[in-house]
Parts: sequence; structure tokens; C-alpha cells
Amino acid sequence: MEIRISDADPFKMKFAIIISLAWLFTACQADPKNETGTFKTGAEVLVEQNFGFLSGKNIGIITNHTATVGGRHIADILHEADDVNVVALFGPEHGIRGDAPAGARITFETDEATGLPVYSLYGDIHKPTPEMLDGIDVLVFDIQDVGARFYTYLTTMVMGMEAAADAGLSFMVLDRPNPLGGELTDGFIREKEFESFVGYLPIPVVYGLTVGELAAMVKGEGMVDGISGLDLHIVEMQNWSRAMTWPDLNLSWNPPSPNIPDFETSLIYPGACFFEGVSASEGRGTHEPFIQLGAPWADGEAIAADLNARNLPGLQFEKAEFIPESIPGMAMNPTYMGTEVQGIRYVITERDLVRPVEAGVHVLHAFYHHAPQNEKTTFFNPPQEGRQSRIGGPRKSAIVRLAGTDQLYKMIESGATAEEIIQYWGEDLQKYDLQRRNYFIYP
Repeated sequence: MEIRISDADPFKMKFAIIISLAWLFTACQADPKNETGTFKTGAEVLVEQNFGFLSGKNIGIITNHTATVGGRHIADILHEADDVNVVALFGPEHGIRGDAPAGARITFETDEATGLPVYSLYGDIHKPTPEMLDGIDVLVFDIQDVGARFYTYLTTMVMGMEAAADAGLSFMVLDRPNPLGGELTDGFIREKEFESFVGYLPIPVVYGLTVGELAAMVKGEGMVDGISGLDLHIVEMQNWSRAMTWPDLNLSWNPPSPNIPDFETSLIYPGACFFEGVSASEGRGTHEPFIQLGAPWADGEAIAADLNARNLPGLQFEKAEFIPESIPGMAMNPTYMGTEVQGIRYVITERDLVRPVEAGVHVLHAFYHHAPQNEKTTFFNPPQEGRQSRIGGPRKSAIVRLAGTDQLYKMIESGATAEEIIQYWGEDLQKYDLQRRNYFIYP
């Protein structure tokens, strides 16, 4: 089913709403995990529909290696289609084929498989320019997300929407599942003054929508300027429901980025990623990034014992020791490279109970309060002159951009409990939950 979201006659809008509510009521009577239906991504549905709205159009595709149908890249499929003319490809962080390390600047290139020009949206330019869009009728987005606000693919999608609106183009999202499901929301809402490339939207860290639903909400709520008239099309999935997380789909995991190697990492990542903004290792330079965290000064046994005493839902913790090393394709020059560090490893005992951002706050809180006094003074700051975070800027700047607020580090430094920090976002998260329900496509 394809949903078109644009200005319409009020009577037709009312009729569409009635029909949609009737469909939603019927869908909600079904098995909440749709176990009897065959799951299909929006890209699979598009191909089965013989490319639908795209037929006869000149298109550009914002995509990467996760956009596959039957093991083939969507760019290859659309390039070979008789009635679709692919004009250009647009690459996010990690590139079109997913082989660039995290944070590496992507440059203009020619895609070897198709011969098409590839414009980088992760380098000097983040938003497609009018020159890049010349000759294009429809800009298509097809990338697998992980469900975390600071994952840069989201910003790439929204900036693509802005560019399409500016140029008077249609924008199509080929929807894919949120690996964390469509029910969980968690974490700080990004505050206005802390907008950045890793915090482009005023949404929580875990936002509980598919990328198609998110695109609809961005337009409907006017979250960015200039897209109220965007001709937005969403090709929705089949047989996906909000209760489904990635393991319910029985699909193999195609890492959306090199340091999210499996579903378990994607579940932990929204909270463990805060460690990219402090003077500790987030596990890059090992084959368990984000699952294990540490620092040279850390007492892993004591921190694990502290965290286990907090009885965090669905999680236990164990002591970890590791030495970060450069791993081609995953991490070059990781924090504390070649230095033995000690810390903790997440152990998932019941995935459906895990609240990753709440857990991340507890872990950050425990590391800080177990740190020697001299380490506390540099925990949220560069430990030496000029040291930068992976996402750029001083580390205190990084933790603010990741959290979307300056309250996380300020409350930890002031002695607040982890529970008090979590309560800080409670009311805002309730308001967001009500807001997002207006854009549910799936039951």
C-alpha cells in the first residue's frame, strides 16, 4: 500500500480518515505480531507493484548497502528497470555500498555497479543541492534505520525532504522496520538550542516509529521549515506491527553500519552511545562495540556489581577487559588504542524488557561515580589539550549533542541519581507519545 501525503480537498481528507480508521480497526483485530503473514519491506512491495508511482519518472536515490530486495541492491534493481530512469545516487555516512568507516568523509564518485554518479551527503555537503537534483522528478529514500535519534541516516532523510520541497520534487520513502519495534520510546527530547547533525529533530533518543512514519510526522508537525507542501509518498511494509522487533522477523542482520554488527548491539546502542561523548572507550576497536565499555582507570568488577544491584530490566552486567585496536572497516585509531582498559559488558537476559537509554544513563552514572576524583574532572571534557570526540568538537559538546540537552552531564556532576535524571524527560516523553500516535501507519 502506498500512502500519499499532500494537500487535498477537505471532504476527501475526511473520507480518507474514515477509511483509514476502518482499516486500522480491522488490522488491530489481527495477531499483534502478524505471525501468519509474510513480511515485506516497502522496497519489496514497490518491486511487486512494478515500481508504481516511479514508472516513467526520473529519480534520484538516497540509499546504502542495507537497501536490498532478494539480496540485490535497490539501486541496481531500479537502474535495470525499463520504465524507471535513475539519474543519480546519494550516499549517507558509510557510503552507497556501506564500506566507509564511521565518521569518514565521503566524496563524489561513480558507482562501479551502475555507472551512476554518487553524490556524497556526508562530507562538505549534507543536503542535496539544486545542481545535484537537476533532471530529477522523484527523490527516493531507502535505508535501514536502527531506531536511534542520533543515527545520521535520519538527518540525511530529512535534509533530502527539505531539498525535494525546495526543488518542487516528490519524495518517496520505501519503509523498513524499526529494529527496536514501534512501541518503545526512551530518552531525552532534543532541546531546540542543541540542534545538530546528530540531533536534527526534536524527538527522543528512541522514537518508536518507522522511517516512513517519522517522515510523515516531520511534515505533519512542521518539524523543519519549508516542507508543508512536500509531495510525500510512503510505500509501506506488509505484515509488520508495532510489537515486532527485529528477531520477530526471522531475517538475517545486515549491519546498517560497521559498529552495529548485530541486533543486540542495536538494542544497547541508544544508551551506550553516550560513551562517545566522555573520556572512556565505547568499545570501538573491538568486535563488541557498545556492548563493552571501559577506561584504563575503571574497576570493572565494582562497576558491574553496582549496576547489577540496580536490577535494570532485561539486563545484567559482567566485568570486561579489552584492548582497542584499529580494525579495518570498523574503527581506525579508536579511543585508548593499544591500551588495556577495564569496564563492563552488557548481558541481555530479556530483550523485550530493555530500556536502552535508561540503562545507558545508569551505566554512565556508575562509571562517573566510580572514577577517581582526578578522572571526574575530565570525564565530560577532553583529557588532554585538543582531544576531539569521534563526532567532532570537544567532548562536553559531544555529550550535549548526543543527549540533546546539557542536563545529562550537569545532573551527573551535581550528584543527581540516575532515577532523577530519567524523571527529567518523563513529562516530555509522554507528550511525544501522544504526538507520534497521529502518524501510525501500522497497528
